[in-house]
Amino acid sequence: MHRPLCPVETLYVGQRSRAVLSCTLRGGVDVEALAAAFHAVMEAHPTLRSRIVADGTGHALALLDETERPRLETRTGDLEGAYATELNRPLAVGGPLSRAVLVSAPGGEEHLLVLVVDHTVTDGHSSITLHNTLWDEYRSLVTDERPQPGPAAVDTADTPEWPEPVSALLPPADEADTAAYLDARTAQAKENPVELVRYDVARNGGETDDEGHIEVCRLTLDSDRTARLRERARQAGVSVHALVAAALLVTARRRLVGDGPRTLGCLSPVDLRSRLTPPLPASVMVPAVTTHLQTLEVSGTSDPLGLARTVHARLSDFIAGGGHFHEMRITQEIPRNPALQLATVIATNMGVVPGPRLPDGLQAVDVRLVPGRENYFPQAGRSPVMACVVSFEGRLSIEFPYYTACFSPSFMRTFRDEVLDGLLAFASEARREPATADVG
Repeated sequence: MHRPLCPVETLYVGQRSRAVLSCTLRGGVDVEALAAAFHAVMEAHPTLRSRIVADGTGHALALLDETERPRLETRTGDLEGAYATELNRPLAVGGPLSRAVLVSAPGGEEHLLVLVVDHTVTDGHSSITLHNTLWDEYRSLVTDERPQPGPAAVDTADTPEWPEPVSALLPPADEADTAAYLDARTAQAKENPVELVRYDVARNGGETDDEGHIEVCRLTLDSDRTARLRERARQAGVSVHALVAAALLVTARRRLVGDGPRTLGCLSPVDLRSRLTPPLPASVMVPAVTTHLQTLEVSGTSDPLGLARTVHARLSDFIAGGGHFHEMRITQEIPRNPALQLATVIATNMGVVPGPRLPDGLQAVDVRLVPGRENYFPQAGRSPVMACVVSFEGRLSIEFPYYTACFSPSFMRTFRDEVLDGLLAFASEARREPATADVG
Protein backbone atom coordinates (compact mmCIF):
# COMPACT_ATOMS: atom_id res chain seq x y z
CA MET A 1 0.00 0.00 0.00
CA HIS A 2 1.41 3.37 -1.07
CA ARG A 3 0.87 6.88 0.22
CA PRO A 4 1.79 9.63 -2.31
CA LEU A 5 4.08 12.40 -1.11
CA CYS A 6 2.83 15.95 -1.33
CA PRO A 7 5.00 18.70 -2.92
CA VAL A 8 6.37 19.78 0.47
CA GLU A 9 7.40 16.24 1.39
CA THR A 10 8.84 15.67 -2.08
CA LEU A 11 11.17 18.63 -1.61
CA TYR A 12 13.05 16.67 1.07
CA VAL A 13 13.55 13.64 -1.17
CA GLY A 14 16.23 15.33 -3.24
CA GLN A 15 17.84 16.99 -0.23
CA ARG A 16 18.36 13.68 1.59
CA SER A 17 18.05 15.64 4.82
CA ARG A 18 17.47 14.07 8.22
CA ALA A 19 16.95 14.88 11.88
CA VAL A 20 19.61 13.46 14.19
CA LEU A 21 18.45 13.28 17.80
CA SER A 22 20.90 12.00 20.39
CA CYS A 23 20.77 11.35 24.10
CA THR A 24 23.82 10.72 26.29
CA LEU A 25 22.92 8.53 29.26
CA ARG A 26 24.42 7.44 32.56
CA GLY A 27 23.26 4.30 34.34
CA GLY A 28 21.94 0.90 33.37
CA VAL A 29 20.01 0.32 30.15
CA ASP A 30 17.86 -2.76 29.60
CA VAL A 31 18.71 -3.38 25.94
CA GLU A 32 15.87 -5.85 25.35
CA ALA A 33 13.33 -3.40 26.76
CA LEU A 34 14.72 -0.55 24.64
CA ALA A 35 14.54 -2.74 21.54
CA ALA A 36 10.93 -3.58 22.37
CA ALA A 37 10.13 0.09 22.92
CA PHE A 38 11.64 1.03 19.56
CA HIS A 39 9.63 -1.74 17.88
CA ALA A 40 6.45 -0.40 19.50
CA VAL A 41 6.93 3.16 18.25
CA MET A 42 7.77 1.85 14.78
CA GLU A 43 4.54 -0.12 14.73
CA ALA A 44 2.58 2.97 15.75
CA HIS A 45 3.95 5.08 12.86
CA PRO A 46 3.80 3.58 9.35
CA THR A 47 5.87 6.46 7.93
CA LEU A 48 8.83 5.32 10.05
CA ARG A 49 8.73 1.77 8.67
CA SER A 50 8.43 2.85 5.07
CA ARG A 51 10.66 3.53 2.10
CA ILE A 52 10.41 6.13 -0.66
CA VAL A 53 9.43 4.72 -4.06
CA ALA A 54 8.72 6.19 -7.48
CA ASP A 55 5.05 6.94 -8.07
CA GLY A 56 4.33 8.08 -11.61
CA THR A 57 6.08 11.43 -11.97
CA GLY A 58 6.41 11.81 -8.20
CA HIS A 59 7.21 9.76 -5.11
CA ALA A 60 5.30 7.80 -2.50
CA LEU A 61 5.79 5.99 0.78
CA ALA A 62 5.57 2.20 0.72
CA LEU A 63 5.64 -0.11 3.74
CA LEU A 64 8.77 -2.18 4.19
CA ASP A 65 8.57 -5.94 4.50
CA GLU A 66 8.78 -7.25 8.05
CA THR A 67 12.39 -8.36 7.54
CA GLU A 68 13.42 -4.92 6.26
CA ARG A 69 11.94 -2.83 9.06
CA PRO A 70 14.30 -0.91 11.35
CA ARG A 71 15.31 -2.50 14.63
CA LEU A 72 17.46 -1.16 17.41
CA GLU A 73 21.15 -1.51 16.59
CA THR A 74 23.55 -2.00 19.51
CA ARG A 75 27.32 -1.98 19.87
CA THR A 76 30.09 -1.08 22.29
CA GLY A 77 32.54 1.71 21.61
CA ASP A 78 33.69 5.27 22.15
CA LEU A 79 30.66 7.56 22.45
CA GLU A 80 32.18 10.64 20.87
CA GLY A 81 33.39 8.67 17.88
CA ALA A 82 30.02 6.92 17.62
CA TYR A 83 28.21 10.26 17.47
CA ALA A 84 30.43 11.44 14.61
CA THR A 85 29.86 8.15 12.79
CA GLU A 86 26.07 8.25 13.08
CA LEU A 87 25.91 11.95 12.17
CA ASN A 88 27.66 11.13 8.89
CA ARG A 89 25.91 7.83 8.22
CA PRO A 90 23.11 8.35 5.69
CA LEU A 91 19.80 6.56 5.62
CA ALA A 92 20.13 4.15 2.72
CA VAL A 93 18.35 5.11 -0.48
CA GLY A 94 15.29 2.89 -0.81
CA GLY A 95 15.66 1.69 2.77
CA PRO A 96 14.02 2.56 6.11
CA LEU A 97 13.35 6.22 6.85
CA SER A 98 14.45 5.86 10.47
CA ARG A 99 17.25 4.32 12.50
CA ALA A 100 18.04 3.90 16.21
CA VAL A 101 21.50 3.00 17.49
CA LEU A 102 22.53 2.41 21.11
CA VAL A 103 26.29 2.61 21.74
CA SER A 104 27.55 1.64 25.20
CA ALA A 105 30.95 2.56 26.54
CA PRO A 106 33.10 -0.26 27.96
CA GLY A 107 31.79 -0.89 31.46
CA GLY A 108 28.16 -0.38 30.50
CA GLU A 109 27.41 2.70 32.62
CA GLU A 110 27.55 5.34 29.87
CA HIS A 111 25.54 5.15 26.67
CA LEU A 112 24.60 7.12 23.58
CA LEU A 113 21.26 6.67 21.82
CA VAL A 114 21.10 8.17 18.32
CA LEU A 115 17.72 8.40 16.62
CA VAL A 116 17.80 9.37 12.92
CA VAL A 117 14.65 10.19 10.92
CA ASP A 118 14.33 11.32 7.31
CA HIS A 119 12.92 14.84 7.03
CA THR A 120 10.46 13.56 4.44
CA VAL A 121 8.45 12.20 7.37
CA THR A 122 9.40 14.43 10.29
CA ASP A 123 10.26 17.90 11.53
CA GLY A 124 11.95 19.11 14.69
CA HIS A 125 8.88 18.96 16.91
CA SER A 126 7.76 15.50 15.83
CA SER A 127 11.30 14.07 16.09
CA ILE A 128 11.66 15.38 19.65
CA THR A 129 8.25 13.95 20.53
CA LEU A 130 9.20 10.61 18.97
CA HIS A 131 12.38 10.52 21.06
CA ASN A 132 10.48 11.23 24.27
CA THR A 133 7.78 8.72 23.36
CA LEU A 134 10.44 6.06 22.87
CA TRP A 135 11.69 6.64 26.41
CA ASP A 136 8.12 6.74 27.76
CA GLU A 137 7.56 3.31 26.26
CA TYR A 138 10.86 2.08 27.68
CA ARG A 139 10.04 3.40 31.14
CA SER A 140 6.65 1.68 31.10
CA LEU A 141 8.30 -1.62 30.18
CA VAL A 142 11.01 -1.60 32.84
CA THR A 143 8.78 -0.25 35.64
CA ASP A 144 5.59 -2.15 34.73
CA GLU A 145 3.75 1.13 34.41
CA ARG A 146 0.63 1.13 32.29
CA PRO A 147 1.52 2.94 29.02
CA GLN A 148 -0.37 6.17 28.42
CA PRO A 149 -2.77 5.92 25.48
CA GLY A 150 -1.36 7.50 22.33
CA PRO A 151 -3.18 9.72 19.84
CA ALA A 152 -3.92 6.78 17.54
CA ALA A 153 -4.15 3.03 17.74
CA VAL A 154 -1.28 0.86 16.53
CA ASP A 155 -1.63 0.03 12.85
CA THR A 156 -1.81 -3.44 11.44
CA ALA A 157 0.57 -4.42 8.67
CA ASP A 158 -2.17 -4.50 6.03
CA THR A 159 -4.16 -1.39 6.91
CA PRO A 160 -1.80 1.40 7.98
CA GLU A 161 -3.36 4.69 8.99
CA TRP A 162 -1.18 7.04 6.97
CA PRO A 163 -1.08 10.60 8.32
CA GLU A 164 -2.36 13.25 5.95
CA PRO A 165 0.25 15.62 4.51
CA VAL A 166 0.13 19.10 5.99
CA SER A 167 -0.47 20.62 2.56
CA ALA A 168 -3.87 18.88 2.61
CA LEU A 169 -4.75 20.44 5.98
CA LEU A 170 -4.23 24.09 5.00
CA PRO A 171 -7.24 26.42 5.00
CA PRO A 172 -8.88 27.07 1.61
CA ALA A 173 -7.24 29.70 -0.57
CA ASP A 174 -8.01 31.47 -3.82
CA GLU A 175 -5.60 30.36 -6.56
CA ALA A 176 -5.28 33.95 -7.74
CA ASP A 177 -4.17 35.05 -4.26
CA THR A 178 -1.54 32.31 -4.17
CA ALA A 179 -0.29 33.27 -7.64
CA ALA A 180 -0.06 36.93 -6.61
CA TYR A 181 1.87 35.96 -3.47
CA LEU A 182 4.31 33.91 -5.55
CA ASP A 183 4.81 36.79 -7.99
CA ALA A 184 5.53 39.16 -5.11
CA ARG A 185 7.98 36.75 -3.47
CA THR A 186 9.76 36.12 -6.78
CA ALA A 187 10.10 39.84 -7.46
CA GLN A 188 11.34 40.48 -3.93
CA ALA A 189 14.00 37.78 -4.21
CA LYS A 190 15.16 39.17 -7.57
CA GLU A 191 15.30 42.76 -6.35
CA ASN A 192 17.04 41.93 -3.06
CA PRO A 193 19.72 39.28 -3.72
CA VAL A 194 21.39 38.36 -0.45
CA GLU A 195 25.07 38.01 0.41
CA LEU A 196 26.30 34.56 1.41
CA VAL A 197 29.20 33.58 3.66
CA ARG A 198 32.26 32.63 1.64
CA TYR A 199 33.92 29.27 2.31
CA ASP A 200 37.33 29.45 3.93
CA VAL A 201 38.75 25.96 3.42
CA ALA A 202 40.87 26.85 0.37
CA ARG A 203 42.52 29.65 2.36
CA ASN A 204 43.30 27.36 5.28
CA GLY A 205 45.59 25.06 3.35
CA GLY A 206 44.54 21.56 4.25
CA GLU A 207 43.00 21.90 7.70
CA THR A 208 40.18 19.68 6.47
CA ASP A 209 40.18 16.60 4.25
CA ASP A 210 39.35 16.75 0.55
CA GLU A 211 36.16 14.70 0.64
CA GLY A 212 34.65 16.46 3.63
CA HIS A 213 32.30 15.28 6.35
CA ILE A 214 29.71 16.76 8.69
CA GLU A 215 30.85 18.21 11.99
CA VAL A 216 29.00 20.27 14.58
CA CYS A 217 30.20 23.29 16.51
CA ARG A 218 28.07 23.83 19.60
CA LEU A 219 27.11 26.71 21.85
CA THR A 220 25.35 26.17 25.19
CA LEU A 221 24.13 28.44 27.96
CA ASP A 222 23.46 27.32 31.51
CA SER A 223 20.00 27.75 33.00
CA ASP A 224 20.88 31.07 34.68
CA ARG A 225 22.18 32.71 31.51
CA THR A 226 19.30 31.22 29.51
CA ALA A 227 16.86 32.77 31.98
CA ARG A 228 18.60 36.14 31.71
CA LEU A 229 18.48 36.00 27.91
CA ARG A 230 14.75 35.30 28.07
CA GLU A 231 14.32 38.19 30.48
CA ARG A 232 16.18 40.50 28.11
CA ALA A 233 13.93 39.40 25.26
CA ARG A 234 10.85 40.09 27.39
CA GLN A 235 12.11 43.53 28.35
CA ALA A 236 12.82 44.41 24.73
CA GLY A 237 9.48 43.09 23.50
CA VAL A 238 11.06 40.51 21.20
CA SER A 239 11.53 36.74 21.12
CA VAL A 240 14.69 34.85 22.02
CA HIS A 241 14.63 33.72 18.41
CA ALA A 242 14.96 37.34 17.30
CA LEU A 243 17.94 37.90 19.63
CA VAL A 244 19.63 34.77 18.26
CA ALA A 245 18.92 35.84 14.67
CA ALA A 246 20.42 39.27 15.34
CA ALA A 247 23.58 37.75 16.80
CA LEU A 248 23.88 35.49 13.74
CA LEU A 249 23.39 38.38 11.31
CA VAL A 250 25.99 40.58 13.03
CA THR A 251 28.47 37.71 13.07
CA ALA A 252 27.86 36.90 9.39
CA ARG A 253 28.25 40.57 8.45
CA ARG A 254 31.78 40.58 9.90
CA ARG A 255 32.70 37.95 7.29
CA LEU A 256 31.95 40.42 4.47
CA VAL A 257 34.30 43.19 3.38
CA GLY A 258 33.73 46.86 4.21
CA ASP A 259 31.64 48.58 6.84
CA GLY A 260 28.73 49.81 4.73
CA PRO A 261 25.27 48.26 4.47
CA ARG A 262 25.03 44.83 2.84
CA THR A 263 21.86 42.88 2.10
CA LEU A 264 21.65 39.82 4.34
CA GLY A 265 18.88 37.27 4.51
CA CYS A 266 17.49 35.54 7.59
CA LEU A 267 15.44 32.36 7.10
CA SER A 268 13.20 31.38 10.02
CA PRO A 269 11.30 28.07 9.96
CA VAL A 270 7.69 28.49 11.10
CA ASP A 271 5.85 25.65 12.84
CA LEU A 272 2.41 25.04 11.35
CA ARG A 273 1.11 22.46 13.83
CA SER A 274 -0.32 24.91 16.35
CA ARG A 275 -1.64 27.16 13.56
CA LEU A 276 -3.79 24.57 11.82
CA THR A 277 -7.49 24.06 12.64
CA PRO A 278 -7.66 21.75 14.48
CA PRO A 279 -4.06 21.83 15.69
CA LEU A 280 -1.88 18.95 14.57
CA PRO A 281 -0.27 17.04 17.46
CA ALA A 282 3.51 16.84 17.53
CA SER A 283 3.15 13.04 17.64
CA VAL A 284 2.02 12.96 13.99
CA MET A 285 5.07 12.04 11.89
CA VAL A 286 4.94 14.47 8.98
CA PRO A 287 6.97 17.60 8.18
CA ALA A 288 4.74 20.46 9.33
CA VAL A 289 6.95 23.48 8.90
CA THR A 290 7.28 26.33 6.45
CA THR A 291 9.69 29.28 6.34
CA HIS A 292 9.89 33.05 6.47
CA LEU A 293 12.65 34.82 4.56
CA GLN A 294 13.42 38.44 5.26
CA THR A 295 16.20 40.64 3.96
CA LEU A 296 17.88 43.28 6.08
CA GLU A 297 20.48 45.96 5.42
CA VAL A 298 23.26 45.23 7.91
CA SER A 299 26.38 47.35 8.27
CA GLY A 300 29.45 47.04 10.42
CA THR A 301 27.85 49.38 12.95
CA SER A 302 24.28 48.03 12.99
CA ASP A 303 22.66 47.87 16.43
CA PRO A 304 22.02 44.20 17.31
CA LEU A 305 18.91 45.00 19.34
CA GLY A 306 17.55 47.08 16.47
CA LEU A 307 18.06 44.11 14.15
CA ALA A 308 16.29 41.84 16.65
CA ARG A 309 13.30 44.17 16.75
CA THR A 310 13.11 44.20 12.97
CA VAL A 311 13.32 40.40 12.73
CA HIS A 312 10.67 39.98 15.42
CA ALA A 313 8.24 42.53 13.93
CA ARG A 314 8.49 41.19 10.39
CA LEU A 315 8.07 37.58 11.46
CA SER A 316 5.08 38.48 13.64
CA ASP A 317 3.44 40.40 10.77
CA PHE A 318 4.12 37.51 8.39
CA ILE A 319 2.28 35.05 10.63
CA ALA A 320 -0.53 37.46 11.51
CA GLY A 321 -1.17 38.02 7.81
CA GLY A 322 -1.32 34.32 6.97
CA GLY A 323 1.94 34.38 5.03
CA HIS A 324 2.94 31.02 6.50
CA PHE A 325 0.05 29.32 4.70
CA HIS A 326 0.89 31.03 1.41
CA GLU A 327 4.53 30.06 1.82
CA MET A 328 3.60 26.40 2.25
CA ARG A 329 1.47 26.53 -0.91
CA ILE A 330 4.36 27.80 -3.06
CA THR A 331 6.92 25.31 -1.72
CA GLN A 332 6.81 23.31 -4.95
CA GLU A 333 8.30 26.33 -6.74
CA ILE A 334 11.52 26.29 -4.70
CA PRO A 335 13.42 23.77 -6.91
CA ARG A 336 12.74 26.04 -9.90
CA ASN A 337 13.56 29.22 -7.96
CA PRO A 338 15.97 28.51 -5.06
CA ALA A 339 16.24 32.23 -4.32
CA LEU A 340 12.86 31.93 -2.57
CA GLN A 341 14.69 30.30 0.36
CA LEU A 342 18.23 31.64 -0.10
CA ALA A 343 19.48 33.28 3.09
CA THR A 344 22.71 34.36 4.76
CA VAL A 345 21.75 32.68 8.02
CA ILE A 346 19.18 30.01 8.83
CA ALA A 347 17.93 30.12 12.40
CA THR A 348 15.72 27.21 13.38
CA ASN A 349 14.04 27.35 16.76
CA MET A 350 12.29 24.49 18.56
CA GLY A 351 11.64 26.67 21.60
CA VAL A 352 11.62 25.20 25.11
CA VAL A 353 11.07 21.45 25.01
CA PRO A 354 11.10 18.75 27.69
CA GLY A 355 13.76 16.09 27.90
CA PRO A 356 12.96 12.38 28.23
CA ARG A 357 11.38 10.99 31.41
CA LEU A 358 13.57 8.10 32.46
CA PRO A 359 13.23 5.41 35.15
CA ASP A 360 15.22 5.56 38.37
CA GLY A 361 18.83 4.60 37.86
CA LEU A 362 19.09 6.15 34.40
CA GLN A 363 19.97 9.80 33.79
CA ALA A 364 19.94 11.87 30.60
CA VAL A 365 23.22 13.76 30.68
CA ASP A 366 22.71 15.58 27.38
CA VAL A 367 20.12 15.78 24.59
CA ARG A 368 20.88 17.17 21.14
CA LEU A 369 19.02 17.82 17.89
CA VAL A 370 21.08 18.40 14.74
CA PRO A 371 19.95 18.49 11.09
CA GLY A 372 22.07 16.68 8.54
CA ARG A 373 21.92 16.06 4.80
CA GLU A 374 23.79 14.36 2.01
CA ASN A 375 24.25 17.05 -0.60
CA TYR A 376 26.80 19.80 0.02
CA PHE A 377 28.38 21.84 -2.74
CA PRO A 378 31.93 23.01 -1.97
CA GLN A 379 32.22 24.16 -5.57
CA ALA A 380 29.63 26.88 -4.90
CA GLY A 381 32.19 28.80 -2.86
CA ARG A 382 29.68 30.19 -0.39
CA SER A 383 26.45 29.27 1.40
CA PRO A 384 24.17 30.11 4.33
CA VAL A 385 25.27 29.33 7.88
CA MET A 386 22.77 27.20 9.79
CA ALA A 387 22.05 27.41 13.51
CA CYS A 388 19.72 24.85 15.12
CA VAL A 389 18.33 26.37 18.32
CA VAL A 390 16.59 24.43 21.08
CA SER A 391 16.22 24.67 24.85
CA PHE A 392 16.14 21.29 26.56
CA GLU A 393 15.17 21.53 30.25
CA GLY A 394 15.70 25.30 30.37
CA ARG A 395 19.21 25.39 28.86
CA LEU A 396 19.70 27.05 25.48
CA SER A 397 21.73 25.12 22.93
CA ILE A 398 22.72 26.21 19.42
CA GLU A 399 24.16 23.61 17.07
CA PHE A 400 26.13 24.77 14.02
CA PRO A 401 26.36 21.81 11.60
CA TYR A 402 28.83 22.31 8.75
CA TYR A 403 30.68 20.42 6.04
CA THR A 404 34.45 20.39 6.41
CA ALA A 405 35.07 20.74 2.66
CA CYS A 406 33.29 24.12 2.89
CA PHE A 407 34.01 25.60 6.32
CA SER A 408 37.00 24.70 8.49
CA PRO A 409 36.64 23.80 12.18
CA SER A 410 38.55 26.93 13.21
CA PHE A 411 36.23 29.13 11.11
CA MET A 412 33.14 27.66 12.73
CA ARG A 413 34.60 27.84 16.24
CA THR A 414 35.30 31.54 15.76
CA PHE A 415 31.82 32.10 14.30
CA ARG A 416 30.27 30.23 17.25
CA ASP A 417 32.31 32.22 19.79
CA GLU A 418 31.23 35.54 18.30
CA VAL A 419 27.56 34.50 18.39
CA LEU A 420 28.06 33.52 22.02
CA ASP A 421 29.59 36.93 22.80
CA GLY A 422 26.58 38.58 21.21
CA LEU A 423 24.11 36.54 23.25
CA LEU A 424 26.03 37.15 26.49
CA ALA A 425 25.97 40.86 25.75
CA PHE A 426 22.18 40.66 25.48
CA ALA A 427 21.93 38.58 28.65
CA SER A 428 24.16 40.93 30.64
CA GLU A 429 21.74 43.78 29.93
CA ALA A 430 18.83 41.96 31.57
CA ARG A 431 17.75 43.68 34.77
CA ARG A 432 17.00 41.46 37.74
CA GLU A 433 13.57 42.47 39.03
CA PRO A 434 12.77 42.19 42.74
CA ALA A 435 11.03 39.02 43.80
CA THR A 436 7.36 39.29 44.77
CA ALA A 437 5.25 36.99 46.89
CA ASP A 438 2.62 34.87 45.20
CA VAL A 439 -0.93 36.03 45.81
CA GLY A 440 -3.93 33.78 46.07
